[in-house]
Amino acid sequence: MTTVDAPLVVGAAAGTVSAGSLVELRLDPAPTAMVWTEPGRPHDAVAVPSVRLAPGDLLVEVELATICGSDVHTTRGDRGAPTPLVLGHEQVGRVVAVGAGAVAVDGTPVVVGQRVVWSLTVSCGACATCGRGLPQKCERVRKYGHERLETGWELSGGFATHVHVRAGTAVVPVADDLDTALLAPVSCGTATAVAALDAASAIVPLGGGVDADAGAGAAAVAPVVVLVLGAGLIGLTVAALATDAGARVVVVDPDPARRTLAARFGAVATADPGAAPDAAESIDRALEVAGGAPLVAVEASGAPSAVASALTRLGVGGVAVLVGSVFPAPAVALDAESVVRRLVTVRGVHNYAPRHLVEAARFVERRHGAWPLAELVGDEVALADLDAGIERAASAGAVRVGVRPARR
Repeated sequence: MTTVDAPLVVGAAAGTVSAGSLVELRLDPAPTAMVWTEPGRPHDAVAVPSVRLAPGDLLVEVELATICGSDVHTTRGDRGAPTPLVLGHEQVGRVVAVGAGAVAVDGTPVVVGQRVVWSLTVSCGACATCGRGLPQKCERVRKYGHERLETGWELSGGFATHVHVRAGTAVVPVADDLDTALLAPVSCGTATAVAALDAASAIVPLGGGVDADAGAGAAAVAPVVVLVLGAGLIGLTVAALATDAGARVVVVDPDPARRTLAARFGAVATADPGAAPDAAESIDRALEVAGGAPLVAVEASGAPSAVASALTRLGVGGVAVLVGSVFPAPAVALDAESVVRRLVTVRGVHNYAPRHLVEAARFVERRHGAWPLAELVGDEVALADLDAGIERAASAGAVRVGVRPARR
């Protein structure tokens, strides 16, 4: 682990930390951040010789980061971003320094040496949106891996040796003995999958409902059919979570290898979205195998055709949860009459609340032996080879590519 020189404390006696003080840390060697500026230009490695921690802040040394689809979209120019910036928002690491009063999401003090994951967002906790229980949409939200580089918060993304975790971030301690490949995606993909099913289950309990064919007064339970469109990390994790909850899952993806992987994540049937309705790999056939029209559809690809499928295939009283539409795409037509007559609910999920991050971490800790979660991270590259890693992540076969800072 990186050694930390004796801190110079602003506004307090040397070697002490007091409430309201800024702690200046000088690490040797200096932390390094990979800074992105524009499509087609390689990342620049930038040394950060000192870090100032405000009360509640942490400095975390990154063990492993993973490349999210949104990182790929940004570097390709598919979505706008304030530049220059340090990308990356899925990572796990160990705490190397703690600002005064820093606590985990459960209120316990964070300590040096603790292994943690943390939320994508930094929230104020005081605005009207935070007060409504939506801190991920705080009116003054800051996001790791999405902010323009600024003095005092240079280590703002996961593609670095260290991340400066700000007060207002949900910090979750995690198991020391798990593979980093299991834990790195928790801070985005896994937690978003949990949030998606949380949104769905508020409308349709995933454990099942009353079977209408069982006769009057019967309480027979029919498994809920969940349609998952897109077999990336979010879609595959949704499949495992929904299967654990008792649902029958159908996963739709154009990639045969992803469909094969989906079966290992609990899907009872898979489908190719381009297959003809009477083909063996069609969505219609897959839904027949699963038991009929879905009452839950989770759209995790962002493709307009998949969004349309999520909206049109739902049974009466079903809910469509849209997760993948996080980059510009053509508008999707909405048949309002059909939505009304089928009593369909449409919910959007973007980011997640702290409770979803906690549940995601516990799911990985509890169920990594049941599902091949570690296989979601394939290749790994060194931090210096980040651009090559992003190219690999953009390929059809990659679910996640890991980025590992060099051992020092």
